[in-house]
Amino acid sequence: MTCCAPSVEFADARFDRHRARNDEMLLASHDVGEGLRQTDLSVPTIHCGGCIQKIESTLDALPGVEQARVNLSTKRVTIRWRADGAPPPLIESLSRMGYEAHLYDAVADSKDDTVAKLVRALAVAGFAASNIMLLSVSIWSGAEPATRDLFHWISAVIAVPAVVYCGRIFFGSAWQSLRHGQTNMDVPISIGVLLAFGLSLYETFNRGPHAYFDASITLLFFLLIGRTLDHMMRERARVAVKGLARLAPRGALILQPDGAQIYLPLSEIRPGMTILLTAGDRVPVDCRILKGQSDIDCSLVSGESIPQTAGAGSLLQAGTLSLTGPLTIVATAAAKDSFLAEMIQMMEAAESGRSTYRRIADRAARLYAPVVHVAAVVTFIGWVAATGDVHRALTIAIAVLIITCPCALGLAVPMVQVVAARRLFEQGIMLKDGGALERLAEVETVVFDKTGTLTLGEPRLVDASTIAPDAFELAVVIASHSQHPYSRALVAAHQGPVRSPTSMTGVSEYPGSGLEARIGPTVHRLGRPEWALAGGEASHSVSEMGTIVLSKNGQYLATFQFVDRLRSGVHEAVAALAKDGLAVEVLSGDREEAVRRLASALGVPHYSPVSPADKATHIASMEASGRKVLMVGDGLNDAPALVAAHASMAPASAADVGRNAADLVFLSESLLSVPQAVTVARNARRLVRENLIIAVGYNAIAMPVAILGYVTPLIAAVAMSLSSLIVVANALRLGDSRRRNQHKGDSPKRSLPSSRFALEGRK
Repeated sequence: MTCCAPSVEFADARFDRHRARNDEMLLASHDVGEGLRQTDLSVPTIHCGGCIQKIESTLDALPGVEQARVNLSTKRVTIRWRADGAPPPLIESLSRMGYEAHLYDAVADSKDDTVAKLVRALAVAGFAASNIMLLSVSIWSGAEPATRDLFHWISAVIAVPAVVYCGRIFFGSAWQSLRHGQTNMDVPISIGVLLAFGLSLYETFNRGPHAYFDASITLLFFLLIGRTLDHMMRERARVAVKGLARLAPRGALILQPDGAQIYLPLSEIRPGMTILLTAGDRVPVDCRILKGQSDIDCSLVSGESIPQTAGAGSLLQAGTLSLTGPLTIVATAAAKDSFLAEMIQMMEAAESGRSTYRRIADRAARLYAPVVHVAAVVTFIGWVAATGDVHRALTIAIAVLIITCPCALGLAVPMVQVVAARRLFEQGIMLKDGGALERLAEVETVVFDKTGTLTLGEPRLVDASTIAPDAFELAVVIASHSQHPYSRALVAAHQGPVRSPTSMTGVSEYPGSGLEARIGPTVHRLGRPEWALAGGEASHSVSEMGTIVLSKNGQYLATFQFVDRLRSGVHEAVAALAKDGLAVEVLSGDREEAVRRLASALGVPHYSPVSPADKATHIASMEASGRKVLMVGDGLNDAPALVAAHASMAPASAADVGRNAADLVFLSESLLSVPQAVTVARNARRLVRENLIIAVGYNAIAMPVAILGYVTPLIAAVAMSLSSLIVVANALRLGDSRRRNQHKGDSPKRSLPSSRFALEGRK
């Protein structure tokens, strides 16, 4: 437990920490001349013009700031400040305004602009298709030859730039595939569009009665709908490795042999260097403590939410967090060889393994393209041999390519995934990747982390009503000086006002032990029983989370017991998963006794304590044995296992890295979100299969009709559009199937949290 007793050592620690932050700001800034430096900050919560005005006016008012400008589209703030003074408190000022900010990283903050490119192409295709279709309707209505030829030329003028601009998305992919002697779904698309467009130009130049600009542009329009929906779903899957890398500080304060202190970037820290670490800082590299004592948040390593005491001689791993006291540490490994780097490597390996998973549409495309190519070529050769009319043979072959165009196949998967994502959102579940929905439907085993997943990971005071009011109030006064989880739980449990004794002269910190307060000649201690009680007596029982006591001059006054509250719906969720035929396990880095007790209550097997590497290895071994695993976890130490699993989920309260690594994030506190997500995924898989059957069945009927010459390219485009609409209509049935298959134990639909906390989780 911690306190905030004023001392020279703490003043020095705060000074060092402030200097380290200034050095970090200087390291990340750029000299822009005229005595000015520029710092770029990423502020992801900027969303309107009011934010821009508020941020710019506040930062402009800071001493030393010459100019602050906000870019709403990139959510970036550029600040120019005078280099003759200390860096202004930019991040702190934004934090006080309610905006979370960090130094801009061009690599980590870069975004894929493919979706924007697809949307622009879709808009152009829609505009061109609608206008060309209006001209075509006039031609179909019996326009005179001169009017018909004019409308064909106008259609060509509209179609040429539209085909070039919108079709390049497919043409480039098809060309790259053909260059390497392969084929993909974009090859028949490109051939069909270009042949229909080329034939239309030929007819226009020769004043022919038919042109098929409308067919080629409409074809692109429907294909771009499917491609845009699919890419939007894929873009939601962000790379979790970037978030994990951000856990490492940019540098550290190094104590040199001559006693001087210098701030070095993380990449320049070498084994043997002495580092000064202040309370609240994250450990930059694997190290050993030389001097000092502190409570260490080891959740990155073990998942255990309760801090562990560390002192001289203790080994610390990169990424762990020093909570209470300043430490002098010596690096035992370079940043590239540290524990955090090892976790990043594990996640990269797991992500590359997951990327080998082939989605349903991808597998269908491998079979589809060769069949369509062969059918079109055979049709052309056969009609040339039968009639000798190359023009007619080419027209029929183009009709075959268009009527068998994979529009319905391209919409079959992404349309269902978009509808499923909306259904999941209605239940408080965020889907980041459409491919994850397919993987989720295939899972056979569900593995839960304990702390923060099955439980909420926060201590809660037990039986507060049985504690003497005076002792309770005194304990709250002392605990209010600390940010330790037990202290926060103690303060939160107290109802009503608290009166601080006027004779209290101060609260002292003893990292790993507790808090000591002096009230006149009396010494009160709040902390571990063996420390607070005279003679080291520790006769009071210890609960799952822990016990602390309040003492007066070493004599016992009160006991405060804490437990970790179960997440709501735990028993119902496990029962629902078992009913669906899924095996359930608990995999945790927490203490063996705590994990065993919870697993026994749920009636499931458990494995503990396990490290992050052990978790990922265990998941990988299950996958290697043929079992497809859904990992549900929240901790920093769960990230490699979340990526290694076939599919993964995390609560909104999870750490940033855990949420980024997971395929789905559930906003509700209830664990029933897990079986609900599995149900939606399985229903979506059924509808995808139905859509694929519809697409294949349509082609099986339409292809022979087109091969026999009964279909023009225009009719082929209309038939292709109708098949796409049927697929879309079938995908919209997912809502009804969800209600029919809803678990009996599911809670009714709840309103979604509206705050930023609900969407991003706790930071």
